[in-house]
Amino acid sequence: MTALLGDLVQVSSTGATLATRLAAPAPGWTVQADAVVVGSGIAGLTAALELRTRVPRVLLVTKDALASGSTVWAQGGIAAALDPSDSPSAHLQDTLVAGAGLCDPRAVEVLVTEGPARVRELVARGAVFDRAPDGSISLTREGGHHADRIAHAGGDATGAEISRALVAQIEAVRNDPGIEVIEHALVLDVLTGPPTADGRPGRACGVTLHVIGEGQRDGVGAALGSAVVLATGGIGQVFRSSTNPSQATGDGIAAALRAGAVLGDVEFVQFHPTVLWLGAGVKGQLTLISEAVRGEGALLLDTDGVRFMPDVHPMAELAPRDIVAHAIVRRMAATGADHVWLDARHLGPEFLRRRFPTINDRLLEHGIDMTTDLVPVAPAQHYHSGGVVTDLVGRTSVRGLYAVGEVACTGVHGANRLASNSLLEGLVFATRAARHIAAQERLPLVDPVERPGAAALVAAASRSRVQRIASDGPGVLRSAEGLGRAAAALSAVPTDAHLRSDEGRRLAAPQVAEWETTNVHQVATVLTATALEREESRGGHSRSDFPSQVDAWRLRLEVRLDAEGALVTRRAPLT
Repeated sequence: MTALLGDLVQVSSTGATLATRLAAPAPGWTVQADAVVVGSGIAGLTAALELRTRVPRVLLVTKDALASGSTVWAQGGIAAALDPSDSPSAHLQDTLVAGAGLCDPRAVEVLVTEGPARVRELVARGAVFDRAPDGSISLTREGGHHADRIAHAGGDATGAEISRALVAQIEAVRNDPGIEVIEHALVLDVLTGPPTADGRPGRACGVTLHVIGEGQRDGVGAALGSAVVLATGGIGQVFRSSTNPSQATGDGIAAALRAGAVLGDVEFVQFHPTVLWLGAGVKGQLTLISEAVRGEGALLLDTDGVRFMPDVHPMAELAPRDIVAHAIVRRMAATGADHVWLDARHLGPEFLRRRFPTINDRLLEHGIDMTTDLVPVAPAQHYHSGGVVTDLVGRTSVRGLYAVGEVACTGVHGANRLASNSLLEGLVFATRAARHIAAQERLPLVDPVERPGAAALVAAASRSRVQRIASDGPGVLRSAEGLGRAAAALSAVPTDAHLRSDEGRRLAAPQVAEWETTNVHQVATVLTATALEREESRGGHSRSDFPSQVDAWRLRLEVRLDAEGALVTRRAPLT
């Protein structure tokens, strides 16, 4: 773990300047709670359920319906040392290897030792996992794991089952005066109190939010609370194509940055190796072919029918995801192809339909029968290993602000997330954050003040442009030339569209699409800056001009905005 604001090797300016708040109307209504939880994936739902029994009042805010978080899309499962022949120490070792030298061993130890108990609590909350003939939880294996420790549900619908169980728990207490749920609400900014002596934003004291369409309130409001827990998920829509849902526009990480929080490991983006390839022009959320398919024995073939992974890594198709994704991209370049093949035919129709019913159905919708056909696949953005830097109980560098799940940088994933550790991280650290909030004797509540600096708004019409820049610059394979072009292109995108007009027509007004696009632009800017600074290849960060892993870069790049809104990076040593 790096110190949030500790001794640093080097501090440097990236040359980029970002706004400290979104352009938005003043809040027209206010609600108050002891704790405000933002997000309804496994991390947000767990935090809300834990807090409900520990503090007088909890507010749960979600961007869509309760059951729409990214957790729903998790196919493979949740990793935990549940088998007597397995152990937390073995799970820890596999996680450290996948993280390529940048994991915080203390955070990983928390994950693997507390993980089994948290999974059993999930079962107690109603999650139904697939069972072996002896009645124990059925376990399988995925890339990077040396043991069968992946618990799954519905074959390949683990996230959907976990979400169903946790949402049912929330629905059961909807009428409890100690909890309120606001659906269809986009969080705009984290509210902060009076600045510190050095000019940095003060304590987090709530959020501004816009209730979309069918929500309970109209327009922009303020949710005030003594603690704010961000559980907003990932950044998938920063890219042209991703396995993430449309809601994953980096709202939480951008809001935390604007509030003064330190971000870390932003450059480490995981591209899933096997995403259904349907042509170069396909955009939006793509169909994921779970790593569990390879865990059960499926093979990767190039377009000449040659199996290539055994020559790349001793674990072949079950190598860590970054290795498999990069190997696929290089094989595609060598063969002049735009995809490779996933071959599961030898596993048999009965097994495939029973083990992977969801994947099988989705492929059939596209005219592909995985029991008889080769499946075209290529890497696409899948998971963000970096995020808002936290300690072991979810605290960020801004007092009163917590982050859990994919939006957080706990140090668990390092440079590359081990398969199926994401659901476990959200579960374990959301529980820890909630219990830490509840354990404080007094939760102070301060009044929010307006932060100095400019307000930003990027026109929604710019989103496809920003996504193209991010995909071509800080994409699967990166270089100084490509990243430099991306940085210049991003800086040319107007960020004051609400103040500009063309023939008397304002370019953009504050509204959902513009707010999301502004978040996408800010995240892309930070991602490009950190990818350009890290001159090596490690985990989810691959530079064609610096292809080797360099020991001097065994550190965390931390990023924040200074008092003038300039984006600065700091090279923080690992401890």
